[in-house]
Amino acid sequence: MYRIRFHGRGGQGMKTASRILGTAFFRAGFEVQDAPRYGAERRGAPVFAYVRADRAPIFERGVILRPDLVLVADDTIVPVPGAGVLAGLDGHSILVIASDTPEDVWRSRLKIPARIVVIPLPEGEDAAERRHVGVRLAAAAARLTGVLGLGDVKGAVEEELKRLGPEATAENLNNAEVAWQWAVPHEGLVSERPAMSVADYERPQWVDLHAEDTARSAPIIRGEATSVEVRTGLWRVYRPVISHDHCVKCGLCMAYCPDGAITPNAQGFPEVDLEHCKGCMICVAQCPVHAIAAVSEADAREKETQPSLAGQGEKA
Repeated sequence: MYRIRFHGRGGQGMKTASRILGTAFFRAGFEVQDAPRYGAERRGAPVFAYVRADRAPIFERGVILRPDLVLVADDTIVPVPGAGVLAGLDGHSILVIASDTPEDVWRSRLKIPARIVVIPLPEGEDAAERRHVGVRLAAAAARLTGVLGLGDVKGAVEEELKRLGPEATAENLNNAEVAWQWAVPHEGLVSERPAMSVADYERPQWVDLHAEDTARSAPIIRGEATSVEVRTGLWRVYRPVISHDHCVKCGLCMAYCPDGAITPNAQGFPEVDLEHCKGCMICVAQCPVHAIAAVSEADAREKETQPSLAGQGEKA
């Protein structure tokens, strides 16, 4: 299986690059995964995308921890720990950096076992925008694998970028071909990593979160240190109305209410605190017996203000 990561900054086309490469693999008959991963969703923030490709069905999921190939669109993020560019690189991996800095300088700086290859930036290109760096890296990655053809890459570029119009598509096709030709000396440099044995398994570096008590994980609006005086019921457009004739007292509406605005009465039936119910209607969606209806707030208020016929008769 080929495991490939693209690293760059928001706005530099890493998501598009992964889609182009993934589509090229798919056109060549591979099973494919491609997906982006964002941190803060803003232009300039470090982002990455990954591609898996194999001739057999792919059962791996999640972030690629041991990549065969890593491609970097913006060399300023290489030393940023949070960007994770160097994560998992070993002697099998290839690191491709779009940069004006020579390869020997990068080798001296990084001192990593992975092989480093520098793809030069076009002259006069805006270092911040790097408009076509994504498509260039995707085309270079395709050639480095040695299993894709230029036709696969061009077909993928046309398929993924046709929404931009013929002029932009032609410009990207030209950039893809330039990168394809640049990668001639490196064709087939990337190889599939052998399957990992159970003995080599490394536990993911995640943090285990332990269950909290209910008072913390599902705060009640009338509990200590909450905002009982803030009448959030004023936000409501629809209110939940519970039919006790159909309610089976399962308690799901109370469990799912994000503000704890539904509590049981003396008989065990759920009752809604209309002063603090925001009208999210999560309870309506979760009720398994459909005992809760969403009623327009305007209709409900109008019904409340109308005197009953019995009341009118007593007054008469």
